[in-house]
Amino acid sequence: MTCYGGFKTMKKLFGSSGVRGVVNVDLTPILACKVAVAAAAYTKARKALIARDTRVSGPMLEHAVAAGLLATGADVSTIGIAPTPALAYSTKALQADIGIMLTASHNPPAYNGIKLFNKDGSAFDEDAQDAVEQLVSSSNHALTEWHTIGQCTRARGVQNYVNLLLDTVALRRTWRVIVDPGCGATYKLAPKVLKTAGCHVITINAQPDGHFPARSSEPTRESLVDLARLVKLFRADIGVAFDGDGDRAAFIDEQGNFVDFDQALAAYASHVLKTKGGGVVVTNVEASMCVEAAAQKHGGRVVRVKVGDVYLSEAIKRSGAVFGGEPCGAWIHPQIHWCPDGLLSTLMLLKALETEQQSLHGFTAAVPKYIMLRENIPCPNSLKPTVMARVAETAGDAYTNFKESSTIDGVRLALSDGWTLIRASGTEPLIRITVEGESLKAAKRIMHEGKALIKRCIKA
Repeated sequence: MTCYGGFKTMKKLFGSSGVRGVVNVDLTPILACKVAVAAAAYTKARKALIARDTRVSGPMLEHAVAAGLLATGADVSTIGIAPTPALAYSTKALQADIGIMLTASHNPPAYNGIKLFNKDGSAFDEDAQDAVEQLVSSSNHALTEWHTIGQCTRARGVQNYVNLLLDTVALRRTWRVIVDPGCGATYKLAPKVLKTAGCHVITINAQPDGHFPARSSEPTRESLVDLARLVKLFRADIGVAFDGDGDRAAFIDEQGNFVDFDQALAAYASHVLKTKGGGVVVTNVEASMCVEAAAQKHGGRVVRVKVGDVYLSEAIKRSGAVFGGEPCGAWIHPQIHWCPDGLLSTLMLLKALETEQQSLHGFTAAVPKYIMLRENIPCPNSLKPTVMARVAETAGDAYTNFKESSTIDGVRLALSDGWTLIRASGTEPLIRITVEGESLKAAKRIMHEGKALIKRCIKA
């Protein structure tokens, strides 16, 4: 067990979305200060930018992070409440050496987190996070002398980010949009930007409240029932909901239907590839094979990576991809900036609908639908590494119609009529299995074969 001044865990300090945990249990102000000192030491930062979402613990952690940065001699500008993509882009636009976002994104109110951004607005990659983690663990970095402590000022909003959005997308049509910020970080910015872009906007849950009283901070089919009802009631063209920090968006079509994340991702990827005349699209190992189907339609190629937007942005840069997204509503538009951005994605989607002259329902209707199933198999934490190694060694022989395998994040097998992903849970004594088939019969067969494989590997 590793202890980082109030963060006790069997895992690494940094996950795919930075540091995250229950406030004052896992994530304390002591740890937040240490991470800030370490991050400043790693980047040799002289200028830093901080923002937060609406969580109750945000001001406490903001002060702790600011104190750590100031103690190293860095000057600090605080934005206050702002979406993560606004912080990311502002880090670049304001020429800061580092950006620090305090958010737990879609997690429950008791959680918070720390996400670090480079001077170009991209999130710290795995190597950078590992380096900061080592510095946190060692505490081997000097603080500045009393007379060279940094200065803390209030940043003047995120108008640079607003200008970016409005300069990037010019809408021709007056779209009727119902916006649900979910009491999160987009509560003010999303309605403002969409209205300025020419949309007729109705808002719900647009008051900042870190308890998230109206719905979960994760926009899902279940949590957006009210939004779907209102879209039909007011005959809106689209409903859009954001997660706690605004890097994800979920959509309701004009018929009041929740648009499946995979369907939305595949449809928009298809539009981008059609516009660009082909190219690479990046998604993660959990995304539906409908993304491949949509890409191949326009001469595109799909690259799959680990779950997490850090890995997504790395792969987009590495492959020169034209677009990247995860099936949770996190989309990266590399020609604009490097952070997943729910509000930018909303504007880009509306522009795509104008270009294609389609409603949202029509836009996604052409994407093939497959059957996805998920189950959990109990497995002691101590056996997980051995079990996953056995799965990787024997999986090819266990499946009918096996084509190829990947071990970049768990074990993913491509089959002639579907695929399966087997991953060890990072938080519970479980092995998780996700399958997708071209039919319900195929999906059930793939699941049966996968469960049998996992159980054999546990007993072996």
